[in-house]
Amino acid sequence: MGMRRIGAIASLAGVVLLLGACAGDPSPSTPAASTGSPGAAPGSPAAAGEVQHSPNAKLVANVPLSAPFDGDEAWGTDLAFQGDYAYVGNYRGFTIHDISDPAKPKVVTRVVCPGGQNDISVSGNLLFLSVDEPRDGDTCESDQGDMLEGWEGIRIFDIADKTHPRYIKSLATSCGSHTHTLVPGKDAEKIYLYISSFGPAPEAKNCRPPHDSIAIVEVPVRDPAQSKVVAEPVLFTDGAADDDSRPGATSGCHDITVYPEKDLAAGACLGNGILMDISDRVRPKVLQQITDTENFSIWHSATFTNDASKVIFSDELGGGVAPTCDAKTGPTRGADAIYDITEDRKLQRRAYFKIPRNQTSAENCVAHNGSLIPVPGKTVMVQGWYQGGISVVDFTDADHPKEIAYVERGPVGDDGEPTVGGSWSAYYYNGYIYSSDITKGLDVISIDDPITDPAKSVKVDELNAQTQVSYPE
Repeated sequence: MGMRRIGAIASLAGVVLLLGACAGDPSPSTPAASTGSPGAAPGSPAAAGEVQHSPNAKLVANVPLSAPFDGDEAWGTDLAFQGDYAYVGNYRGFTIHDISDPAKPKVVTRVVCPGGQNDISVSGNLLFLSVDEPRDGDTCESDQGDMLEGWEGIRIFDIADKTHPRYIKSLATSCGSHTHTLVPGKDAEKIYLYISSFGPAPEAKNCRPPHDSIAIVEVPVRDPAQSKVVAEPVLFTDGAADDDSRPGATSGCHDITVYPEKDLAAGACLGNGILMDISDRVRPKVLQQITDTENFSIWHSATFTNDASKVIFSDELGGGVAPTCDAKTGPTRGADAIYDITEDRKLQRRAYFKIPRNQTSAENCVAHNGSLIPVPGKTVMVQGWYQGGISVVDFTDADHPKEIAYVERGPVGDDGEPTVGGSWSAYYYNGYIYSSDITKGLDVISIDDPITDPAKSVKVDELNAQTQVSYPE
């Protein structure tokens, strides 16, 4: 979701969007009363303030948003992990949480650095934030800027001292940075950022059409102040791609997931999905473009299977602020689609998946950010669905994916009016699921199921969900 570009997304989705802001509860809290459901299957919608869950999943902790992230539109966004820490982006900055005891997470620091949507990643002592909202400068003290001339791009921080992160540098990038993807270099001296952005306008100073490219930032690990944009490869050459209302057209990418060990990347690029060879990190090569004009509205994100034999794309119908999890919308729109990657590196669709629980008209709900749960021999994914909650899905049988666990809250508001909220991202990290809820803060969820239990033995030192690493089979 990106409020900065919501107009372009709305026209592409063809829906009327109603927005409302909701402040998080600044006081510490324990999980709300839960209702165990008989299984991962449809049931009565949860009431406002109620938490529903399948018997094998449970909300064990919540850290609510608090000052200075307790005002209107202080929305929580994406997550990254490192050691005993979880990093959570927010439209107002970012938070570092100590998760050494997952049942009792603690706020280490909240860093004020406004700029939607502050998509976040970490590597070593470096933290990166995406800014896709015009500012009147590149610093954390900046204010809202001119829509056509404001600064947008990447900010870089030193997080060696978790209690006092230090701002290092910023880089302006074309059309800003809606999201970015951390890509390890071929050696340990450099890392790269693939910058995804979209929404050009003829009158914009830094975002004019055509915008069929991504920006690639090179970061010298030992001297990040020397980071720079080193390439802007053109991924699409269809000429009229900047007319996003045309099926299959695109004006940039929304999100890119890389699998460096396999030299592969999958791009979700609004009007289509792409598969890329990234063996040369600064010269990615598009292997295939696919479209799905019948069911996919906004190609939003991608996740590879562990063996890279398949990729799961998601469709963010309605731009993340519309209630698309209902009978009227159906099971194949605003959903996931799983594709085979053939031996000649082509994509072939197998099936769709959408959560089986209809949500109310007051709840924004659609497929959003998720990651694999490292279950040897299986493809199991956890995913945020905004106010549809978090869903754990078994994609092992690619023709018949099924939900095996879920946790969801009732509507954010109690007056029946549409209000933005819910799980922006849900990722599995070292035995627990962590969810960044837009208005409720950080959720920690346990899952105990014979299918997922083997994952508890898999430990990683760092997790950026859009930078996949293999786990033992």
